Amino acid sequence: MITFQRTRLQPAIDIPSIITMYYFEFGKHYVFRGESHDFWEFLYVDKGELEVWADDRSYRIGQGTIIFHKPNEFHRFYAQNDKAPNVIVMTFDCRSDAMNRFADAVIRLDDEERNLLACVVKEGMAAFEFPFRHPLVRREDAPIGAEQMVRMYLETLLVRLLRRADAWYSEAKPLVLPAKAKDDDDVTRRTIDLLRRSIGSPVTLAQLSDALGVSKTHLKDAFKRNTGHSVMEYFALLKIEQAKQLIREASCNFTEIAALLGFSSVHVFSKAFKRSTDMTPSEYAKSVKSRL
Repeated sequence: MITFQRTRLQPAIDIPSIITMYYFEFGKHYVFRGESHDFWEFLYVDKGELEVWADDRSYRIGQGTIIFHKPNEFHRFYAQNDKAPNVIVMTFDCRSDAMNRFADAVIRLDDEERNLLACVVKEGMAAFEFPFRHPLVRREDAPIGAEQMVRMYLETLLVRLLRRADAWYSEAKPLVLPAKAKDDDDVTRRTIDLLRRSIGSPVTLAQLSDALGVSKTHLKDAFKRNTGHSVMEYFALLKIEQAKQLIREASCNFTEIAALLGFSSVHVFSKAFKRSTDMTPSEYAKSVKSRL
């Protein structure tokens, strides 16, 4: 009788779980103020251009490029050049030693790699309710093996990237900023943080400068240099971006959204929304439903 010996397969990359999966269509002035977490994340620019910060490094990331954030790395980004970016963001657990080679990686994907990433998203949409949210919600009508296909396509993409590691870093180099630019960036970041936390309340430049401990002139100049907008213009844009998110979530009616965002009436809200997006809130809601 022949005795058969089994060879246990040794995967280079093993991904046991995913935390989030998103396909975002951001406005051309979008700013994400940042976060850190104890798992891996990648961000892929499908359209437009971003400036991405990873701890103290800054990169300009163009269409077709992916950047990886290692666990506990603080990262943030904002849209560049008045282009509305579309991005794929995915977070996942991976304790494989080979994954450490993706720390600080910025890579332009080739056609096959972009196709693999598209398959990850396609199978994700089959496996989980779309638009994606956290925690992910499994679809009752998901085809058999959809979650496994997400894992297989993602692991295949990462292994393929590992095999051509010599082509990494050719597209984006860290941007080194002088001290004044770093100070301006810090003032801008803190201002945006305050604006987000005050999204439904009246805000003045004097209140912001007092809260930040900087002069109004410094605040205005730094903010304009970094965003291309005055503080109040940017505050108005933030309100519209928040309104779009609330409309997509369908958790509030237009009157409630207007009140949450500090508009004096739903009519004033509708006019501001139309001025910013060239659509009324109702038209925007219909366009969102048509994409689902």
